[in-house]
Amino acid sequence: MDQLITTEKRGHVAILTFNRPDSLNALGAPGDGDQVAAACEAINRDPQVRCVVLTGAGRAFSAGGDVKAMKAKEGAFAGGGIAIRDNYRTNIHRIVRSIYGLEVPAIAAVNGAAVGLGCDVACMTDIRIASDQARFGVTFLKLGIIPGDGGAWLLPRTVGMSRAAELLFTGDIIDAKTAGEWGLVSKVVPHETLMGEAMALAEKIAQQPPHALRLAKSLLKQGQTASYDTIMEMSAAAQALSHLTEDHIEGVDALLEKRAPNFKGT
Repeated sequence: MDQLITTEKRGHVAILTFNRPDSLNALGAPGDGDQVAAACEAINRDPQVRCVVLTGAGRAFSAGGDVKAMKAKEGAFAGGGIAIRDNYRTNIHRIVRSIYGLEVPAIAAVNGAAVGLGCDVACMTDIRIASDQARFGVTFLKLGIIPGDGGAWLLPRTVGMSRAAELLFTGDIIDAKTAGEWGLVSKVVPHETLMGEAMALAEKIAQQPPHALRLAKSLLKQGQTASYDTIMEMSAAAQALSHLTEDHIEGVDALLEKRAPNFKGT
């Protein structure tokens, strides 16, 4: 089993890189779910990590599932219907669930093609920045299949139902400029400055108090589906915990003393 993902830490930022450039970072080989889950679980357990940047090696962010494996009925696509379903649930779903389950803010630095599963993986992050060479598409129907990875749930929440339907039903590939206009990405930057821009944003986020940062992300995610009353109760509980941290005191003191705060995660 080759290594799908690498992890690099720079201060309080972790960089996750899909590392199969020869296959345009194809996803879904046996064991991929375990690798991504291990990387994300390590980040969730590490109190020093406050933000993640997810990107791809080479020319692509990720071209999605391995079409050659689909053709050969190998790997995740081997066996009968029940076997393929279970391969999705225990492997491909583990990839997207793990990225969506990151407790710290996650930024996708989309350096090239993000297609099919690759596009849906990018949508699992909180913020997306695109190189001007990036391309996006949900091309499942062109292969005679459907989004098997949760994209049908997440994409409408990212770009709205009309845009999501257009992308899915046509299978069109859109460029970075269109992705920006549709709200699929926050901004488009020159290719050579992509990682610099993503790291600058990640480092800015990482200056925030880490406990409150994780609680804030959790509230944003829960707010997409939970009722207003549920979020109000969750907000009260999270706020009570935040008030008891030393970082809260540091934030108040820094504001009153007109200086930059130094949050330590205490």
